[in-house]
Amino acid sequence: MEDEKENSSVSRSSEDDEEEEEEEADETKKQARSRKRSEMREEQQQQGEGEEKNKTKKKKNRRRVLEEQAKVGGKRGICYLSRIPPHLKPLKLRHLLSQFGEVLRIYLAPEDAAARRMRRKRVKGGNSGKNFTEGWVEFAHKSVAKKVAEMLNGESMEANRRRSAYHYDLWNIKYLRKFKWENLTEEIAYKNAVREQRLAAEISAAKKERDFYLSRVDQSRAINSMEERKRKRKKQEEEEAAQADGDSSALGTREGGPISAAGKKNNNKPLRFFPQKKTVVDGGGAHATPRLGLDVLSKVFGQKGE
Repeated sequence: MEDEKENSSVSRSSEDDEEEEEEEADETKKQARSRKRSEMREEQQQQGEGEEKNKTKKKKNRRRVLEEQAKVGGKRGICYLSRIPPHLKPLKLRHLLSQFGEVLRIYLAPEDAAARRMRRKRVKGGNSGKNFTEGWVEFAHKSVAKKVAEMLNGESMEANRRRSAYHYDLWNIKYLRKFKWENLTEEIAYKNAVREQRLAAEISAAKKERDFYLSRVDQSRAINSMEERKRKRKKQEEEEAAQADGDSSALGTREGGPISAAGKKNNNKPLRFFPQKKTVVDGGGAHATPRLGLDVLSKVFGQKGE
């Protein structure tokens, strides 16, 4: 017995030691997880601080570049091209205009997507590439831009090369006085913002229509389910009323008693009928009941004035 007690105590102590070890392991795991979480938070904070520093640096650099461009922008000149021939790309335009002066920036406005689709449908096997409608060219000096606009306006694009695709195309170029490249970018940004607002308004309107349609669908389903429940309840009530009428009629015929009006009104409630004795009508027959005389009644109730 003592050996068994010692073995049981040893087994209990071993189990307790195992439970303590498991608890310690769980605590160590929890501590490791908390450390990892804290390290990840610190890394995220450091990354956020680094991103903020980079953003501030980029903003400072942008401001510096804009200030430098604003200082130098007073010396630059911009020309406007009202028509861009088909197949003419910005690289080719730069090549054509760089012969007369230093060209800095070029922007060509692409044609509308709907117009491009219609053009590709009409002309099969022709020009299916991307065309441009108008453009702006920035020269390094105002004087060069003015001279180029005066000299090239109304002239052939490539007069010396008759086999060129642009030999019969004319320059439609004009110098823009007191116009800066920032004005062009502002206009483009404004158009993009207007387009985004229009798209957002259309999307919101479509979402409202969808939500309204879904709400109406849910409402119609609820109404249909209510009507179905009403029909089932009405049908059940009619069946119960018919069953009650049948039971009451069976009882009436079995007991021989008539059905009362209250029983007809309350068809849903079960009616109970009890057998009663029939009234005896005075017929003077063998079963006629004897009647008391007037003298006896006068003695009982007292004599009254005749």
